[in-house]
Amino acid sequence: QVQLVESGGDFVQPGGSLRLSCTAPGITLRVYTLNWYRQATGEQRELVATVTGGGTTTYADSVKGRFTISRDNTKNTVYLQMNRLKPGDTAVYYCNGALATRDYWGQGTQVTVSS
Repeated sequence: QVQLVESGGDFVQPGGSLRLSCTAPGITLRVYTLNWYRQATGEQRELVATVTGGGTTTYADSVKGRFTISRDNTKNTVYLQMNRLKPGDTAVYYCNGALATRDYWGQGTQVTVSS
């Protein structure tokens, strides 16, 4: 069973920045559509950002202009740069890789934004 591995979650004050990373031992992420989701306590999981194999990016309205998704195929890694963080961004962030019928997830990394 392939599992993605996220890192970079932390406790940060409002207005701060974090960069999440996700890598995938055993598979080549280059051909996958890669997504970052998040799930706050008591809420449904929501799609935050997507980058396709061709490099096209899309974002949830709530993070547009603050978050940037990127991929480094040489490092087999996808990133989520999060700036101007707000308390409402507090959640467990999950990395997802999708290709045809393949759908792989990470275990999640906690981001807490609080003063």
